[in-house]
Amino acid sequence: MKIKNFHLSVISFTNLKLYLNSITKSGLILILFTNIGCNKDKDSQHKSWKDYGGGPDQSKYVDLDQIDKTNVKDLEVAWFYPTGDNKIYQFNPIIANNRMYVLAKNNSLVALNATTGEEIWIHANLPGITRRGINYWESEDGKDKRLIFQINSYLQAIDATTGKSILSFGKNGLVDLRQGLNRDPNSFARVQSATPGKIFENLILMGSAPGEGYMSPPGYLRAFNVITGKLEWTFHTVPQPGEYGYDTWPKDAYKYIGGVNTWGEISIDEERGIAYYPLGSPTYDYYGADRIGSNLFGNCILALDARTGKRIWHFQTVHHDIWDYDLTAAPQLITVNHDGKKIDAVAVASKNGFMFVFNRVTGEPLWPIEERPVPPSKIAGEQAWPTQPFPTVVPPISRQEMKKEDLSLVFLSDEERKEWEQKLDSAETGFYTPLSNKNSTLAIPGAVGGVNWGMTAANPDKGMVYVISMNYPSFYEKLMTLDEIQEKNNSMRVSRGNSLLYQQNCATCHGQNREGLAGPALVNLGQRMNMNDFKQILFSGRGDMPSYAHLKVEEVEALYDFLSGLNQNPFAANNDETVLPSGPVVEVGGAPGGLEQRKVENGGGRYGAPYPEGVKIDHERLYMYQWGLEYPYIINPPWSEIMAYDLNKGKLKWKRPLGEDPVANKLGFKNTGLMRAQRNGMIVTSTGLIFSTSKDGKIYAFDADNGKELWSSTLPTGSEGLPAMYEENNKQYLVITATTPVRVGKNGDEINEGNEPQGGYVVYALPSK
Repeated sequence: MKIKNFHLSVISFTNLKLYLNSITKSGLILILFTNIGCNKDKDSQHKSWKDYGGGPDQSKYVDLDQIDKTNVKDLEVAWFYPTGDNKIYQFNPIIANNRMYVLAKNNSLVALNATTGEEIWIHANLPGITRRGINYWESEDGKDKRLIFQINSYLQAIDATTGKSILSFGKNGLVDLRQGLNRDPNSFARVQSATPGKIFENLILMGSAPGEGYMSPPGYLRAFNVITGKLEWTFHTVPQPGEYGYDTWPKDAYKYIGGVNTWGEISIDEERGIAYYPLGSPTYDYYGADRIGSNLFGNCILALDARTGKRIWHFQTVHHDIWDYDLTAAPQLITVNHDGKKIDAVAVASKNGFMFVFNRVTGEPLWPIEERPVPPSKIAGEQAWPTQPFPTVVPPISRQEMKKEDLSLVFLSDEERKEWEQKLDSAETGFYTPLSNKNSTLAIPGAVGGVNWGMTAANPDKGMVYVISMNYPSFYEKLMTLDEIQEKNNSMRVSRGNSLLYQQNCATCHGQNREGLAGPALVNLGQRMNMNDFKQILFSGRGDMPSYAHLKVEEVEALYDFLSGLNQNPFAANNDETVLPSGPVVEVGGAPGGLEQRKVENGGGRYGAPYPEGVKIDHERLYMYQWGLEYPYIINPPWSEIMAYDLNKGKLKWKRPLGEDPVANKLGFKNTGLMRAQRNGMIVTSTGLIFSTSKDGKIYAFDADNGKELWSSTLPTGSEGLPAMYEENNKQYLVITATTPVRVGKNGDEINEGNEPQGGYVVYALPSK
């Protein structure tokens, strides 16, 4: 018997489903292989922006052809939606069914008409919502449309059509993310990440940001059902007894080690059902005497079966991390021509300045990765791993060395240069040099150098990966015991008076002068935030910011007074009441009880709780007092760059500074890039364009082939987070979130201080014919 016109296509090599179809008349049994859930054209995700980062693969790539190299210069503002406040938003808009969903009006979710900007509904007052974006899901018949998001360490769902909470989700609308982490849920306040997670079929795949101190919870990877909120699977990133990787830790580490979390961007190969997680370092980030070993799965790119959470492969980019070299930027899923074969690959850009490239199915590196010796730790009890992985062939994405001759000619006087030369002579220096408890340490990349979230993109089918990177050193003080830190704080009490609380708790991220470093600027905070919102953030944490639940209420109020200019708060009268924004408000505050302050007991405060009973640790805890982010200006520019990698060849195709510092320009220096340049984002188009935000308050369009600038536009204020691009009613649009003060120069001075224009969502399009 001959079988005609028979074609067997194996769509996926992962999690195959076997179905039998018995045809009784012919006596044939056909065995069909398929992949349940692969009901989408593989390129459909590049036609819209229904997802944070554009689509499941996080490429930020759009296959839309209306805007191209010949007409990009004609782009103009089509409409502008003001946020109605002066808060800083990092929100990546998502667009579905001619609706754009944004965050505005005192952290309200707002649905807009995507072609006109007209408000459709407002779900008001959602303080603590995941600030970088939310998730959109709809059923196959299109009748059930949902927005899934994290807030106050709960998972919630809102009807995308009506804007109202879905109370059948979870328990009366709430899924408590603090549960199920092998810790007392009342011992910590915050677990949610500032990044929204990723939708796959009927699952939402979640990372977390549980804190970075001793005794922080572990960052388990989890998936929840988008309809019921049920927990479907968990992957233990700090392995438990009997699990793979358990022998890379001390035997009781799973009882007290935290971190090893994905606080950045998850990418998904929809066709194969594989999710790629970039994982951060274990806690404590800078000292690991209580976690001797290589510490899987810290700092790994981890490929999991998206339906089951089973490990497929992993690669650890830093062993026993004691530099905070988290992986956080979206892994880029590309197809390359390698050694004469087409290979589906994944490219991973790191905070320590490397680009790793693997076969995305097997995890095999495309080019050799060498284990090379690195310096040992000089601290008794610490055991730095003796080697670290170094990619070959593919060039680094940022500087990994700083010498005296690299000291800045821009913002350092001759006297300051001599002072810094002396500091470098006395400091520990060199790539992968561990921090010391005797001396300061210069590290480059530093705590926020290299590549961070939002700063990778790709043209997937062409094997091109685009990266925004920062040359940002950290100058760390020596690691200290708690007694030494308290002694230092006591000496500061005399010199700094009422600012002590700020210096102890805030200056590390927000700057000595509140100018903003890893965290946003806090100048004029009282004009942007009332006391209740401030308390909510301090007690619960937000995004990368940990919870400060150990502070007393009176300390939080005193800190707010200090930041607000001693009760110079124009919103003080509204501290005890909910103020609704103008417009079509349909609901307020999410699911019932979701905004209540979370109970925290025995959390141990800023310096961590005691080790669990029965766990013996033969060392004294050491802590870093500052992240060393105060001195980005000490290195010569460019400080930020945008670049293109051709990973068919493993070569850097082009590189150029991203943005201009106007203060440096006035001193005669060009092509500087921007300091403090994290939180930028890109879009790549099928017509050969790269759109990129920049910390100088502009949106740029570059030629993807050579990096040539083709267009730029000045935004009403600065931008953070990812732009978005979409097409509605046969018109292509570009939308930028512009709500951030522009800060430039040595001290991060605000350009428009005292006269900041209204921020909002700026939507560009070509002129109508």
